[in-house]
Amino acid sequence: MAATETDVLTDAQEPSTVPQRVLVVEDLEDTRESLKQVLELSLGVEVDTAEDGARGLAMLQERPYSVVLTDLRMPKVSGMKLIAEVQEKKIPVTIIVTTGHGSIKDAVEAMRMGAYDFLTKPADPQHLSILVERAMKQRSLQDEVAALRAELYGRRSFQNVLSKSPKMIEVFDLIGNIAQTTSTVLIIGETGTGKEQVARAIHQASADLRSGQLVPVNCAAIPETLLESELFGHEKGSFTGAISQRKGRFEQAHKGTLFLDEVGDIPLAMQVKLLRVIQERRIERVGGSEPIQIDVRLIAATHQSLEKMVKEGKFREDLYYRLNVIRIELPSLRERPEDVPLLATHFSQKYARGTKPPEFSPEAMQLLLNYNWPGNIRQLENAVERACVTVRDGMILPSHLPPDIARASGGGRPSPFNVDLARPLPEQLAEMTATFEDRYLRKALRKTRGHVGKCAKISGLSRRSITDKIAQYKIDKAEFKQD
Repeated sequence: MAATETDVLTDAQEPSTVPQRVLVVEDLEDTRESLKQVLELSLGVEVDTAEDGARGLAMLQERPYSVVLTDLRMPKVSGMKLIAEVQEKKIPVTIIVTTGHGSIKDAVEAMRMGAYDFLTKPADPQHLSILVERAMKQRSLQDEVAALRAELYGRRSFQNVLSKSPKMIEVFDLIGNIAQTTSTVLIIGETGTGKEQVARAIHQASADLRSGQLVPVNCAAIPETLLESELFGHEKGSFTGAISQRKGRFEQAHKGTLFLDEVGDIPLAMQVKLLRVIQERRIERVGGSEPIQIDVRLIAATHQSLEKMVKEGKFREDLYYRLNVIRIELPSLRERPEDVPLLATHFSQKYARGTKPPEFSPEAMQLLLNYNWPGNIRQLENAVERACVTVRDGMILPSHLPPDIARASGGGRPSPFNVDLARPLPEQLAEMTATFEDRYLRKALRKTRGHVGKCAKISGLSRRSITDKIAQYKIDKAEFKQD
């Protein structure tokens, strides 16, 4: 079994909607095609193939699969390495390995690492079909358990972006709707809020419509002189150093998704060419004269205000409206404080050096809750990774967190929470979150003299969410109107 408990769950991966797909990873073409044919004929499932472990891993990150059938000895990335990467990235898929009679020891080691079972080559077709069918049934049950657990804890997730914030739940619902279209998407959010993860979630949830890969481009990291060649490709000899023909990112993303991160950094001259490509759905390589038709789903993202840039003449208005077809605005982490314990626990599991992830002391968790997180989720992840590296006794203390977090959070004020090892950590974290929410709402209501609308604006929540939480925590608005 590749992942006993997963935090990677998309609407496209819920048991009721996920098509049963199998990925065959095998470097020998004859064997690869033979396995594909047997599974398609005997089980009637969709089967994709990859010629090596590197391509197999990329495909697993692009679309959901129920089962992976992989050889152990392959170029670039071995089957063992593939299993390790699946475990590290918590990809919800069940792995079966194939091996020669002389490598049974390796197969046993693969199962120890997380593989479900193994087959010796040449695989008996009947045995192969029975084993894969059994693995698919187990995978379906595991996905269902993960979905029910997610509902139990009041959260949902796309990729590794976890949340139980009402704002993010709205974003996740929007992603589910977007996945059924090929419309252009513009993602707005501060640095570190998970814009690329959202783009990957949209692509992955659109797997039935988009068979190609997701191709990310960081527009801010590519020099202006190279951006055109990077996006559209070039012909051999088109400029100094162009020693061969090269496909650009648009061609690489054909039938898939192109993710233009930091699109606000594209120079004006390049914006004109990008606009033409979006309108005409065809490109010309640098130095070429033949138009190339493309079928690409475009997702753009930026931390800047494109509206302001349009007014200042730094971004073309017509391009802005072409990109701003469906808009997703990601809230900052300070707008979703209820997610801090959830994300911190997730990252501690991700970066745990042993089999058991470290726990957070109440004092350390209080520091995380008090901090403003200007770098958002990325900064929180880095802080927890540092803590996991420095922790020694399985308990993350304030001293294990970056010093700037303790200073900005008030120097590590005493926490009212006590550690009770007789109770589960999620239960205690839920209590801490509830206490924080209660204090936050009371402070916001005091500032706004009990005005729900103004409180909602301050907190970044909807009026309905504020009203529900006021009822949940039995807060009397009248007492604040008198302040």
